[in-house]
Amino acid sequence: MEIVSLSAVEIREKILKKELTCLQVVQAFVEQIKKYEKYNAVLEVFDDCFENAKKMDEKIANGFDGKLAGVPIIIKDNILYDGKICSCSSKFLKDFVAPYNATVIDKILSEGAIILGRANMDEFAMGSSTENSAFGVTHNPLDFDCVPGGSSGGSACAVALNMCPISLGTETGGSVRQPASYCGIYGLKPTYGRISRYGIVAFASSLDQVGIFSRTVEDNALMLEVIAGSDENDSTSSNEKVDNYLDFQDVKNLVVGIPQEIVEMSKGMPCQNNYQQFINLLKNIGITVKTISLKDISLCLPTYYILAPAEATSNLARFDGVKYTSRNQEAKTLQEIYKKSRSEGFGKEVKRRIMLGNYVLSAGSYEAYYKKAKAVQGKIISEFEDAFEMCDLIVMPTTIGEAFKIGSKPTNPIDTYKEDIFTVSANIAGVPSLSIPFGKGEHGLPLGIQIISKKFEEKKIYSFAKMMSKVVE
Repeated sequence: MEIVSLSAVEIREKILKKELTCLQVVQAFVEQIKKYEKYNAVLEVFDDCFENAKKMDEKIANGFDGKLAGVPIIIKDNILYDGKICSCSSKFLKDFVAPYNATVIDKILSEGAIILGRANMDEFAMGSSTENSAFGVTHNPLDFDCVPGGSSGGSACAVALNMCPISLGTETGGSVRQPASYCGIYGLKPTYGRISRYGIVAFASSLDQVGIFSRTVEDNALMLEVIAGSDENDSTSSNEKVDNYLDFQDVKNLVVGIPQEIVEMSKGMPCQNNYQQFINLLKNIGITVKTISLKDISLCLPTYYILAPAEATSNLARFDGVKYTSRNQEAKTLQEIYKKSRSEGFGKEVKRRIMLGNYVLSAGSYEAYYKKAKAVQGKIISEFEDAFEMCDLIVMPTTIGEAFKIGSKPTNPIDTYKEDIFTVSANIAGVPSLSIPFGKGEHGLPLGIQIISKKFEEKKIYSFAKMMSKVVE
């Protein structure tokens, strides 16, 4: 088997057994990145990755055996890595050099990972297709004419094309699970607070989480073991114990909930038959399937598109052309610096969400929109808590259907927003969700099913996903 086809678990094992060197591994994956350069998944390969591989070989020779020893990783372009550009795929930050490491970077480096480069994304993580990058569209790894999903499309595409065994993305409303579904790989959105957000460029702080892409359940679980946990630099991170996620449980006796509202919503959608096939498969292998209700789940999408832009408006106020962003050189007054720099620096989708956020937070709209959306969020959280009194896991489609054509949704942004209809509920409720590859659409592209659990029960999700991976092999 060629090196780039190996999982992270296999790579670490072969390196520790001296069957491979870190340098050989990094060289193979960098060649793979170059081979598929036209997909525009990776914006930059870091110059020092070869030197870091040599240093890691020396450490391993002296007895180092970290959980990610020698494993190559690609990171989304909104995760700070000291001394490297972090542009959020925006012209506004094209020259911004990170002054420190995000907590997740410190954690993966401490376990021996080698960071190869940074992945393309929708600008400031705002989008569902990676068409909104200032540095060009990323293409779907299975159909060059289609999108890979977004906003973490570059990270997903990189894993699917064997440019790395694991990559890091971020998710606010489906930005890991949706591209995972489109690219036919695994994508985890963990419990809110499970992973530190310190050093992640903020979009909507009450919803954002770092997520994980992989080709195997084991690799995904391994990465979560490394990066989960509390952080004094992030007050929203949780002190909840970090499980041994690779210690898979017997989950045959779990009760799986099927929300009747999701069944109804999926009728007539391209995902409908695939969803039903998955439910039938569960029944055929002896899993207890139970119909449950999430009465207000249809309100999640409008709730998300009120709360997320509102928070984005506040978070993006810091990008003003004065401190660390590009500045318009013709501006003569402070007001002109703000106006011209932000007008030039932000793309259309970012501007759209800033305007939407300002509107829902305005004096005349706050009560009618933002306050009501927060109240609905509270109801959604309660409904998920009630549902998990009746079942252990919930399954639903990840996406409406397979990946759509690049440029097919240019006029009405709402058409693109609807792509998040099945994913946003987990973000609104703060619960973990893993998209697993299952089935194909009418054009032969991948579809995904998401597995959702109570907060901090990622181990249960991984165990179930591992069992299902064996079933569908």
